[in-house]
Amino acid sequence: MCADLWSFALSTYARPGVEAACLRLQEQGADVCLLLCGAWLEQRGVACVPERVHALQQLARPWQAQVIEPLRQVRVQWRAMAQQDEQLKALRERVKTLELDAERQLLAHLEALTRAWPTGELTQQPWLEGLAAENAANLDHDALQQLRVMVTGT
Repeated sequence: MCADLWSFALSTYARPGVEAACLRLQEQGADVCLLLCGAWLEQRGVACVPERVHALQQLARPWQAQVIEPLRQVRVQWRAMAQQDEQLKALRERVKTLELDAERQLLAHLEALTRAWPTGELTQQPWLEGLAAENAANLDHDALQQLRVMVTGT
């Protein structure tokens, strides 16, 4: 088990099928950083309660909207043009690095928020579903379940 959230996110994302499931969920409006945080909390036995879900969402939303999403939009917009222009391709790679750095910072903030939450608790509500609930109508529940199985094995 990974002690810190960033290491957990990297090792989880590298598992077969996780990246594809995360990208599908992201395209449908899910916050993948939040989902990975939820999977990490679930693995550590942190109880999923509405107040904690709300706290994580309140922390993540502005960072996603004001930092990560604008970087992602630029990167995506430049995809086609960067295939024809080497200088733009290099700039796009720098934007991609900034986007990853912004995600790393968000995960660090999420981990700091959860540091005092007790581990080893019995969890009644699964974190992934709790954190995805606000986008539930738009999400591919098969991708969410696939992510759950690949991350938690259940």
